[in-house]
Amino acid sequence: MTSSPGPTFNAAAFFVDRHVDEGRGGRPAFQYAGRAITYGNVAESVARAAGALAGLGVEVEDRVLLALHDQPAFVAAFWGAVKLGAVAVPVNTLMPPDGYEFLLNDSRAKVAVVEPEVASKLLAVRHRCRWLRVIVVAGTPSPGTQGFDDLLAWACPAGEPAPTTSEDIMYWGYTSGSTGSPKAAVHSHADFVAAADLVGVGIFGLTADDLTFSASKMYFAFGLGNTLYFPARVGGASVLVPERPDPERAFEVIAAERPTVFFAVATLYARMLHVHEAERRYDLRSLRLCVSSGEALPPAVFDAWKAKFGQELVDVVGSTETLHDFIANRPGAVRRGSAGQVVPGFEARLVDDAGQPVPPGTVGQLLIKGPTTSPYYWNRLERTRATMLGEWLRTGDMFSQDADGYFYFAGRSDDMLKVSGMWVAPTEIEATLVEHPAVVEAGVAGRPDADGLTKPHAFVVLKDGRAPSSELTAELVAYVKSRLAGYKIPRWVDIVPELPKTATGKIQRFRLRAR
Repeated sequence: MTSSPGPTFNAAAFFVDRHVDEGRGGRPAFQYAGRAITYGNVAESVARAAGALAGLGVEVEDRVLLALHDQPAFVAAFWGAVKLGAVAVPVNTLMPPDGYEFLLNDSRAKVAVVEPEVASKLLAVRHRCRWLRVIVVAGTPSPGTQGFDDLLAWACPAGEPAPTTSEDIMYWGYTSGSTGSPKAAVHSHADFVAAADLVGVGIFGLTADDLTFSASKMYFAFGLGNTLYFPARVGGASVLVPERPDPERAFEVIAAERPTVFFAVATLYARMLHVHEAERRYDLRSLRLCVSSGEALPPAVFDAWKAKFGQELVDVVGSTETLHDFIANRPGAVRRGSAGQVVPGFEARLVDDAGQPVPPGTVGQLLIKGPTTSPYYWNRLERTRATMLGEWLRTGDMFSQDADGYFYFAGRSDDMLKVSGMWVAPTEIEATLVEHPAVVEAGVAGRPDADGLTKPHAFVVLKDGRAPSSELTAELVAYVKSRLAGYKIPRWVDIVPELPKTATGKIQRFRLRAR
């Protein structure tokens, strides 16, 4: 399935209104709190949201900040902004007040549609947010805010969508900030159709019969595709779960809602494997596909999931800068330990520091070229110049590639270690540590020894019931030594209660280095 948006194109009309126009208004688009929300319901709420935002002064190209859980208000506000020709800017709902202050001033959003608990944080910094006019609350409004439901009730529904072009910007995705302040990668109306076609349909094979469930939230680029617009491309449906699912809750949703496709990060899969007797307590037979993204999938987790639940974990790689995935395993053709092959429609190159191609099997910096790559970061000229290399995007990821075209993740370019004159990928050491029966998670960073030479420093999280001890630490070192080359053996091993991570679940190795 491919699409070529014309010069006048609005993604809200394509992903929402089209289904009503083509007679699918009665089909379910979402499952939420035990009830079905149809495409007709969605179209009506989106039209009202667009009318409400217009009434608040939102115009073409204005930014609308969304700090919302996965719930109907997110759907209405996101597509409502897009229908107006404005720019939807979803952000994490768990940030501190100064984090929202930064995003509001960086985006210059006129309107913020947020959860009640976020509204109180915005009110605390509102006097320092010069462009913010209105705080809208999806819930009970507090003094100084307006209620989203009240605005929808009184709004005059918007009619025809704004006559935007396919290249107009409709979405800003703020990066997770694993190496510094968040920066907004911008994406167009056409990008959403291309991602849905190449990945949602081309890789995951989504159809109108699919019901997706994404543990990754819609304020992340990965979750946005999985829940909001991939199913809408084909007239399918998704499950909306407001809270961030813990392992037990994820199993409960799958057993109760019966989704056909499940999306999560590797960390959640690893923790779900430790739910007592989950394979007996929960019925996962509705699932035809389990997708892992956001971080490298350890082979030990892949093996354990397949052994326990009979399902292969389909590992994929993407980024906010490319909107969704660009390298992926194919269902039924998964190669254990690999991130997969290039998604058709994209091109990939592995290069050295001088920009020259590296030989097969050699680790290099990954460059990606494709129809969904962001053209620039908002107000980040130097980062744009360093990352967006004409048609090519410097991902910041290090990979090797085998003779069959499968890619193997080696780490972020700024995470790679030079030990004894040789490059070491932290992910290789981490994956080995996770194979030990006492370890649930591991993170590795570089640390200088007494001579100032870089050596691997491992941080491990133990499984429930395992206690730290000097004997266990020595055992972990010996375990790695029996499996990897000598220069890859951790010089130090610290047992910690948890690893520092971004909101998307990626290990923040710069914080490990700071320790």
